[in-house]
Amino acid sequence: MDIDRNQTSGRKKEIKPDILREFQVSFFAMSRLVSFPWTYLEKDLESNTSSDLISNILKQTCLHSLCRKFPPSVRFRKLFLSELIKREAAGCDPLDELYDALAEVVGAEETTECYKSYLLPSGDAVSLLENVALISEGTTGLVTWDAALHLAEWALDHQQAFTGRTVLELGSGVGLTGITICRSCSPHRYVFSDCHPRVLQKLQNNVELNGLMEQTTPAVSVEELDWTVVTEEQIQQIRPDTIIAADVVYDPDLVESLVKLLSKILRCSSPEVLICSTIRNQETYSGFKQQLERAGISCRVITEPVSHVFPHNRASSVEMIQLYR
Repeated sequence: MDIDRNQTSGRKKEIKPDILREFQVSFFAMSRLVSFPWTYLEKDLESNTSSDLISNILKQTCLHSLCRKFPPSVRFRKLFLSELIKREAAGCDPLDELYDALAEVVGAEETTECYKSYLLPSGDAVSLLENVALISEGTTGLVTWDAALHLAEWALDHQQAFTGRTVLELGSGVGLTGITICRSCSPHRYVFSDCHPRVLQKLQNNVELNGLMEQTTPAVSVEELDWTVVTEEQIQQIRPDTIIAADVVYDPDLVESLVKLLSKILRCSSPEVLICSTIRNQETYSGFKQQLERAGISCRVITEPVSHVFPHNRASSVEMIQLYR
């Protein structure tokens, strides 16, 4: 799923590739429309009446081959095209392909699932089937959350932490972090895990969707892992060198079983353990750290900034910690 960064026409010297890239990245990740670089487009239209820039934006988004294969939600595409039309109508010559694209999406049926694609620095895309609703079927695990994106960005900055290693991910959700690591960091083996049946099915589908089951390196598996019943023998069978988890500290009822699992892991082996959390409730997160301390587990907050690869809410409070005995 290679993304062509130079698929432009017309005024190539005047169209900034980074603006086209920003529209593309934001579109495929279904970012909030207010976050798109509309101001640049409006300024461009103030100075000339050509529709070249809008045409190029359209080619990099709704008319791109990735959109044909893994389209964002119907509602999102309608809103995006409406924003383009609003600006086109105010400042440049009519563009037939823009209205053709809207007509096509208006006739499409809305579903409860859609694709989000996260573009990697290599030009590849991680495409995921996610639920449109943030909470669905009694779980939050059917969408990608900010902590998963932050952890994936950290991994891209620290690929050596995963290269040649066996990685176990707890609470993999729809799979963004793990698929990014498998694509970019060359682990020896990667174990995705979760316990909710629907999440596991969606996770399995996304791993297959991104071609990870078709390759031998890394060796990839998707496994059911119930934190309340997992044994030390199961952990020893996996023999993880690195354990990661993103956005698993959100429910006080789950924190106790998570800490018990981490205690078992650190008792029977000595992997590197990295937990990334969006702090929505300070009391819940502080309670997690207190339980870690009572279990004899220390933590170090990882404070270095990460490269901004994926669009997500940078204002949310995200903390990443390394655990050790």
